[in-house]
Amino acid sequence: MRTHADRRSLWLCNRSLFRAMQLKNEATMVLNPVISKLSGKLVVLASASPRRLEILRNAGLRFEVVPSWFKETLDKRLFKSPQEYAVETAKQKALEVARRMPFKHLKTPDIVIGADTIVTVDGLILEKPVDKDDAYRMLSRLSGKEHSVFTGVAIVLCHEKENEEIDYQLIDFYEETKVKFADLSEDMLWEYINSGEPMDKAGGYGIQALGGMLVEFVHGDFLNVVGFPLNHFCKQLDLIYNRSESEVGESSRTLVNSLSKHTDKREIQGSNHTLPTMTSRGQLIEFNVTEHEDSEPKKEDLQQIIQLMDGFKASKALFTASKMGVFDLLQRKPGLDAAQVAQEIKAAVKGTEGLLGACVSLGLLQTSQRPVYKNTDLATRYLWSDSPFSLHGYIQHCNETLWPLFSHLESAVREGTNQHERAFGKKANDLFQDTYYNNQSVKLRFMNAMHSIAKVTGKAVATAFDLSSYKTACDLGGCTGAIAYELTKAHPEMSVTVFDLPEVVEMSEHFHPSHTDNRVSFVAGDFFKDELPKADLYILARILHDWPDEKVHILLKKIGDACTPGCGVLLSEILLNEDRSGPSRGLLQALSMSDGKQRSAAEYSTLLKSHGFITAEIRHTDNLLDAMLCVKE
Repeated sequence: MRTHADRRSLWLCNRSLFRAMQLKNEATMVLNPVISKLSGKLVVLASASPRRLEILRNAGLRFEVVPSWFKETLDKRLFKSPQEYAVETAKQKALEVARRMPFKHLKTPDIVIGADTIVTVDGLILEKPVDKDDAYRMLSRLSGKEHSVFTGVAIVLCHEKENEEIDYQLIDFYEETKVKFADLSEDMLWEYINSGEPMDKAGGYGIQALGGMLVEFVHGDFLNVVGFPLNHFCKQLDLIYNRSESEVGESSRTLVNSLSKHTDKREIQGSNHTLPTMTSRGQLIEFNVTEHEDSEPKKEDLQQIIQLMDGFKASKALFTASKMGVFDLLQRKPGLDAAQVAQEIKAAVKGTEGLLGACVSLGLLQTSQRPVYKNTDLATRYLWSDSPFSLHGYIQHCNETLWPLFSHLESAVREGTNQHERAFGKKANDLFQDTYYNNQSVKLRFMNAMHSIAKVTGKAVATAFDLSSYKTACDLGGCTGAIAYELTKAHPEMSVTVFDLPEVVEMSEHFHPSHTDNRVSFVAGDFFKDELPKADLYILARILHDWPDEKVHILLKKIGDACTPGCGVLLSEILLNEDRSGPSRGLLQALSMSDGKQRSAAEYSTLLKSHGFITAEIRHTDNLLDAMLCVKE
């Protein structure tokens, strides 16, 4: 039976969804006549916000996503009002992308859209909370009060001229929505905070999701609170494209600045030159246009290139020190000199001195004047093999498997195939046989690698979403059970079955915690061939990116067939940016040319949707893996 709070929350969510649909329909009616004018134009959203992306896509706008590199470090004290801060931040985001694209992406956008949403109460701007206590302070401040949500929006129009210069024109505006919170009890506050939802939201709540239960009323544009004032934006586009010049007015046609396509990129990265621009409200403002007059290489540019060139050397130094047991040795016996370390690891003193020095320069070791060496906190946490978050196993895998593969990268790129045969003298399938069946040491090394990653990422994945409605879970290909144990820690009512190949299950006991949790069990089987264990929630952590599409569809169909409506899939992978501009970890991993591929959140959503799952939430964890929660329709 639903409680009064449940019914009220459901009513609020339904009311919010109805209002969102109503606003979307109104905005789309305005936007429809503009669509034909935008046909063939390169429209760019200078934001990685999945909420803004969804709002604009739902309105039928076609665009690319190029997240802005502008660091949101403007001094709020310099602005007379919160909305001015939001507008200026949106402008800087849009202008940075508009100026970067001709040089970095070698194409000039027609329109760049920037936006910044802030929550204000009592004149104070509330940022995203840094931790649960911060979220509690924010939500307590909002409890029982009316507050304002401002979104500043900037539209930059780019025009290429015959002399290959580019004109930039700027239109900006803001939208304000009033939101009133109910009086929140301590239990409700902490229940919401513990769901994890507040942590990546301005003001600490998301009105379109669980945060809707905190809200008594919304006065104004609902989608503005979600993250983008679609209705106001569409009206601005209508003014730009469907009205006469006299209706639009001079203000929106004022040049921000004009740059040549051949202008050195350094000329737009730091300057004392100030150029005027006019807003759509007719206010004359000034801002800096970045420029350098010298022709010397920029120090930071050189440093970035040198780091990339030397990156392989740093990796091999890390791999070698780890393989030779340097970090384990210095954890046991801190304060050894180079000769003592050389004796312990059975290496030449000269070579050991060089390796230790390199590790000091990389921040992995620290030394004193004698000199003697000891681990830094970084090495103790991640490189000492007995650390709870040790990546020692994965580093071994990188050294023994990935390093040889990537030494044949040129051949991989030219042929578009993996290089297992060149690197190991065996085809990929034969190597897989060794890993799982024939070679015990190779199998143990691979399981150590997977265990390392799972230990570091497990908590972030397990706590990414509120999973309290799921009582049974099945971790497909869960290997050593590291994520399964984190799930049972985070969700005390949940039991988890780890389903993996018999050879993996047989050796998994070597990795179990000392106090085994009886809510975690292991079942042997092949998820492509055998019947899947029944569960409310299926975990796919670092699984789908490894397999070709036909195998992925086989697995997802089996999960879909095993699920009833309301069952979930927790997917954990490196989620690529929608424009595939990053993160570099995912794109570099793809260079191994495995049979699988790396995907963006939207691509995974489409994949899951084809098997009856709707994406409920996406979480970029700032850990090694991101997470998505999808629910069976």
